[in-house]
Amino acid sequence: MCGMAHEATPPAPGRVELETRDARLPLHARLRDALAARIASSEWTPDRPLPAEAALAGHYGVALGTMRRVLGDLVELGLLERRHGAGTFVRRATFDASLFRFFRYGDPQATAPTSRILDVRRAVLPPEAAGPLGEAAGATALHLHRLRLRDDRPLLVEDIWLPLPRFAGLDHLTEPHLDGGLGELLYPAYEKRCDIVIASAEEVLTVGAAGAADALLLRCARYEPLVVVERTARTHDGTPVEWRRSRGRAADFRYRIEIR
Repeated sequence: MCGMAHEATPPAPGRVELETRDARLPLHARLRDALAARIASSEWTPDRPLPAEAALAGHYGVALGTMRRVLGDLVELGLLERRHGAGTFVRRATFDASLFRFFRYGDPQATAPTSRILDVRRAVLPPEAAGPLGEAAGATALHLHRLRLRDDRPLLVEDIWLPLPRFAGLDHLTEPHLDGGLGELLYPAYEKRCDIVIASAEEVLTVGAAGAADALLLRCARYEPLVVVERTARTHDGTPVEWRRSRGRAADFRYRIEIR
């Protein structure tokens, strides 16, 4: 009816979010960036599936086929994973076991590695950790000293540095032998206590020699050759949140790669 006020149709819930992104990008690229931002913000976790594809498509006002394409892109990028019969989840990293591709004691198929956290305390970041973490020199961080074992035989000694206040949820764990407090794997503890999901990591291998403390824990001779693995772990948005240095006897180190 002429002269009668009409209410504007409200935009789809996610449309405003997409329109705030670079309009020069195709729709699927803007949608991918929007979903990646929600993953990076920890809105979704590895323990609960994302909303159904149809629900997400309706939220953003896009075709179901477009949403499926975008979710497939995020799976290929390693941000998401599909679990048969369960749905689509934020991908959880499994790097805690990766070092055992290189260091071996006994039959790796027969026994799983265990952990013993020897100490947790606040300390000044060493320069070699401050740089990769993007922290200022002299900053205080959480330091975990850990021993990895297989068949009760020491395999790796680790020093792990975590920036504060992001990891304040672990700060109260100050007693030695904290196996029951953190469990065998650290990354699930990061999720549960600090809401931090590790998505990727970079490792650098070098060679060193056992000092007195490492020799005692690894039950090896002082100055015995060690392989040193330095890891920088990041969240889904690329923020570095963990730096660790792992040391193991060079005699137990095996490197294998297939070249074609």
